[in-house]
Amino acid sequence: MKAVVVGDGGWGTALALLLRENGHAVTLWSPFPVYAEELRTRRENPLYLPGVPLPPDLPITSDPAEAAHGAGLAVLAVPSRYFAEVLARFHGLLAPDVLAVSVAKGFDPASGRRLSEIAEQLLGLPAVAVLSGPSHAEEVARGLPTAVVAACREPKPANLVQRLFMNRRLRVYTSDDPIGVEMGGALKNVIALAVGMCDGLGLGDNARAALITRGLAEIARLGAAAGAQPATFSGLSGLGDLVVTCTSRLSRNRNVGERLGRGEPLATILAGMKQVAEGLTTCPTTLALARRYGVETPVIREVHAILYEGRKPDEVQDLFMTRQAKSERH
Repeated sequence: MKAVVVGDGGWGTALALLLRENGHAVTLWSPFPVYAEELRTRRENPLYLPGVPLPPDLPITSDPAEAAHGAGLAVLAVPSRYFAEVLARFHGLLAPDVLAVSVAKGFDPASGRRLSEIAEQLLGLPAVAVLSGPSHAEEVARGLPTAVVAACREPKPANLVQRLFMNRRLRVYTSDDPIGVEMGGALKNVIALAVGMCDGLGLGDNARAALITRGLAEIARLGAAAGAQPATFSGLSGLGDLVVTCTSRLSRNRNVGERLGRGEPLATILAGMKQVAEGLTTCPTTLALARRYGVETPVIREVHAILYEGRKPDEVQDLFMTRQAKSERH
């Protein structure tokens, strides 16, 4: 199948390489003409996936029409804050029967909607599949074993994504719960910020485990209120992605949280970052969703207070440990 990968970040580049390995004709689209030329010349993605060679016959372009021409598969790999703006550039360029797959993790910051919903609206498609799970781009690009889940309201797109992406190193399961799969992939980044702060403060393994567990409870409560299937959050896009993002040295969200826990100002951290930590954008939207649905999310609320309301990470421990006693199921 002819495929276009919309987005030149680490994940988009890794998936372009994987799809090419599976025998598909892949074009990688970059939003920046100068950087697209650098990718073509260097045959490497130095900013987002350094050290991984790009095949000499991998087409790379910054022209949306050129990238979309004839594509039967469109992989949407754009950070949430730029997602709507970028997809608007592809309006009317993709075939009406294209299989579109959102692999980004977050919400549209302007509307709070899931990214697959934004893609359906802007591209005029009846259904956009999602692909999510514990999947660091650095490991997928190097062929390390990974398992993810493809989800769609209808079984046919999810099954087709499974067939197109799956190989000996990437195992793809299917799901009929795109709401749960997307929400798990988005919300885990906020919890990873909290876990990173916990590690930066040196609060220990017990506290880390407690935060991951209670964070998963918040994800599941909010997801269920939004219409997700609760069992989804025990799977790859829920627990699986949460664990890897909260514990891996490759996790940008965890690393940002750890630096905050050690006392670094957020502005200083952001000034030195080349890649996006999605939890920073997702956190305000998530808190707004929780308030809309009337769902209690104390971990997410305190992460927001630290990021945007001037609260210090070392002030949060007492807030959590002295909360009113209650059942674990609440």
